[in-house]
Amino acid sequence: MRTIATIGACVLALIMAGCDAASNPGSATTPPPAQTAPSTATEISTVPQTEVPPHGSAEQWVMPNLAGAVLQDAQNTIQATTAGAIYFTKSHDLSGQNRHQVLDDNSKVCDQNIAPGATLSPTSKIDFGVVKLDETCP
Repeated sequence: MRTIATIGACVLALIMAGCDAASNPGSATTPPPAQTAPSTATEISTVPQTEVPPHGSAEQWVMPNLAGAVLQDAQNTIQATTAGAIYFTKSHDLSGQNRHQVLDDNSKVCDQNIAPGATLSPTSKIDFGVVKLDETCP
């Protein structure tokens, strides 16, 4: 649940440089409630949380396929998969309108810069290509 302080911080960040998951880290600390299907014929599913695999001295994980996921769920999945070692992800608008993802629950992932099945490490920089929930991925 977002607090007034969190919303205020996001508005301030939006005014100064644009608000996304990196400028509003508090919004991704708890998983959102299950998503309901949008009013259009397009159906959006949530991505289940992935268990953290056991690992040795070098931290490595497998990048999940998050295409079609709600952006907030994709971010939560990365955090859960890496036990918080990768906390921030980037996202960019694929519509060509250069929109910022202010409400991550209102965008869906169309593509990701790291292929599903690839190895993640704590230094991996994940970037999701997104559109609004009611839009079609390009």
